[in-house]
Amino acid sequence: MMPALRELTGFNKQDNIKILVSPSGFKESLDPKATADHIEAGILRVISNATIVKAPLVDGGEGFVEALVEATNGSLEQLMVMGPTGKLIPSHYGFLGGDRPKTAVIEMAAAAGLRLVPKDLRDPGVTTTFGVGQTILAALEAGAQQILLGCGDSGTCDAGVGIAQALGAKFYTADGHELPKALGGKALLGLTAIDLSGLNPLLRDVPIQVACNWHNVLCGPLGVARVFGPQKGATASEVETLALAMDKLAAICSREVGRDISLAPGSGASGGLGAGLMLIGAELHPRYDIIMQYLHIDQLLDDCDLVFTAEGGLDFQTPRGKIPAEVARRAKKRGLPVVALAGTIGRDAEVNYEIGIDAFASILQRPGPLEIAIAEAATLLVESAESAMRMIMVGKLL
Repeated sequence: MMPALRELTGFNKQDNIKILVSPSGFKESLDPKATADHIEAGILRVISNATIVKAPLVDGGEGFVEALVEATNGSLEQLMVMGPTGKLIPSHYGFLGGDRPKTAVIEMAAAAGLRLVPKDLRDPGVTTTFGVGQTILAALEAGAQQILLGCGDSGTCDAGVGIAQALGAKFYTADGHELPKALGGKALLGLTAIDLSGLNPLLRDVPIQVACNWHNVLCGPLGVARVFGPQKGATASEVETLALAMDKLAAICSREVGRDISLAPGSGASGGLGAGLMLIGAELHPRYDIIMQYLHIDQLLDDCDLVFTAEGGLDFQTPRGKIPAEVARRAKKRGLPVVALAGTIGRDAEVNYEIGIDAFASILQRPGPLEIAIAEAATLLVESAESAMRMIMVGKLL
């Protein structure tokens, strides 16, 4: 009789295998921490004595504040702000702990994330980042000496104009009228001038460091409206309207900042939020340059044997700054095998083999409605992690 898989040669108690589980979250379903927990559960079904090191990662989107606050033993702050649809919503930001200048950490998704936009109201041409600006203002008034701001998971495409308005900037149309606050990206088509003289004076002495996707640009064929507009609910015609609005904003902002920002790295992050942040004097950085200062994944990789990562979708965009690609890149420097689990496998996903992911699989086991997949994501992820681990063990026998 064939022995159970966990008794076969390969990984056993003598091997003392150590596995790093470093996933992103599954948007609108599982946060990074829960994702890591479920992958761990699946692995342990197969190798009960494995040492699992969990390092759920954030990329600046949902969970950015809590991850950095937890990593530094900091504190969370609660507040009410204008949400992406204009309604008042509860939100949060944090302060890092430790011996450092008083550092506030903010995630734009907590005030303007896609999750905060009801599905029947998803139109990135009218949603706003005004609440993100209110959060920055709250941090400034609470005595922040520097601010870390994470971009990601946005439900907006207003090029950060809402943020700038909340902090005192004014935007004008050709007839000299001030653009009303928090109208969204479509309203930028009529923009002709910007007045920054009213910006909150506290901004002068408090540097804002932005963790953003360095690959996202404001304009052009790969501009934010064309690449991400459809994901946020924009129709084909709305996408083109937003693209024109981004072009208009880029031309005027470029005059203000003294250089062309239309294709500047990070300018298109979070619906063009990067552009608006540049306008108020913030400094953009590749997101992992900031995040890895606090989440020390490289140290965790040093004595591991295998790496699992995960994200909601794996496709041709994954190598452009997504968490599985970053995890794989770092793991490959140490020659470690990498397995990625995903909710969906999209177009040209095979490009991920070139950036260090050795194998990937969808957690979906059969066709079905998205709503059911989201509701059953936890179970599907546990089962998929178990299945992947069993495949790896069979491979050890060859």
